Amino acid sequence: MKLCRYGKAGAEKPGVMDAKGTLRDLSGIVADLGPEELSPERLKALAALDLSTLRVVENPERFGAPFTGTRQFIAVGLNYSDHAAEAGMAVPAEPILFTKAVSCIQGPNDPVAIPPGSTKTDWEVELGVVIGTAAWQVSEADALDHVAGYCVVNDLSEREYQLERGGTWDKGKGCPTFGPIGPWLVTGDEVGDPQALSMWLDVNGMRVQTGSTATMIFGVAHLVSYISRFMRLLPGDIITTGTPPGVGMGQKPEPWFLKAGDVIELGIEKLGDQRQDVTG
Repeated sequence: MKLCRYGKAGAEKPGVMDAKGTLRDLSGIVADLGPEELSPERLKALAALDLSTLRVVENPERFGAPFTGTRQFIAVGLNYSDHAAEAGMAVPAEPILFTKAVSCIQGPNDPVAIPPGSTKTDWEVELGVVIGTAAWQVSEADALDHVAGYCVVNDLSEREYQLERGGTWDKGKGCPTFGPIGPWLVTGDEVGDPQALSMWLDVNGMRVQTGSTATMIFGVAHLVSYISRFMRLLPGDIITTGTPPGVGMGQKPEPWFLKAGDVIELGIEKLGDQRQDVTG
């Protein structure tokens, strides 16, 4: 099942894609798609609907983030061995965790704003894992039972803030517009194996990232279990799981970064595509 929220910012309505690829309005069934709607029971009820009885959405105009109410936006660093190599960093023995501010979350095609004075704003296509039921100290064997579904995330990063300003990576990860999510929340039953998804990202039409979740150092089940040892994961939380090589700071013969007027396009198999215009 592919779930979304569409409409003007701050006034989004819930939607669902039917088997023929037609967007249907869910607002007569649920007021919004928030943490309560991501539970297994609620998702099962939505999956049982006769979608042909729901209103067709002819022109959605805009997609927002596909769910609301996220309280924790957790990210994993250096989770692809080839990306760690291009960054000149050792493959971690355990997952590297940091947070993105929930205030950076936006729709998948909303513009990305380079922070004032930034010279090193970078791109990262990533698999987002959406929690459906609370997870605390869960085993790896049970971890995927706590996952509602998956989405595309562009983990935008300001590398100077992240790596040259001291302290934690969080400084370069949570600027406004640095968290495009969606267009869809795709439930686990439709995705299947989350470790077998191809992914890509283009800047101005040039392919810069090509990868697969198969090359993650730590897979989704391991990450959910591991993170739940340190914090209680809540319904609606997002774990963004790392990026393959090809980010701006790893470009050869020298790094290059986003500037006003650039266009970012990215996608993940089964999860849909994003497009963002970069503004100054």
